[in-house]
Amino acid sequence: MRLGNFSVSLTVKDLAVSRAFYEKLGFQAIGGDPAQNWLILQNETSTIGLFQGLFDKNLLTFNPGWDRNAQQLADFDDIRELQRTLQARGLTLTSVADESSTGPASLMLIDPDGNPILLDQHVPKPEH
Repeated sequence: MRLGNFSVSLTVKDLAVSRAFYEKLGFQAIGGDPAQNWLILQNETSTIGLFQGLFDKNLLTFNPGWDRNAQQLADFDDIRELQRTLQARGLTLTSVADESSTGPASLMLIDPDGNPILLDQHVPKPEH
């Protein structure tokens, strides 16, 4: 099961304060929109998202179809395929992707300790 690029999405109280903190740890903003209260930061090995007022809790985030630089992969497991696999394995999804769609979609589930996991695909279904 290829879940895609991994990042941690942090819910923050003050985007500017959090950005300054993580920049002191060597992270640099590579995407996002501060006017919409979110930024994506990276260092040489890690990606984090900072989200002010957009989520209730920190999230583990996977992006099917993306590499570390948010570039589309030629071959990947589509979100709808992943959804069917997760459901077949007995996992309960708290939100689901529309099975009739082929474009970007997402799903969410919660781990046994209450941590939300977001699978968020931003690209169309791959052509096989």
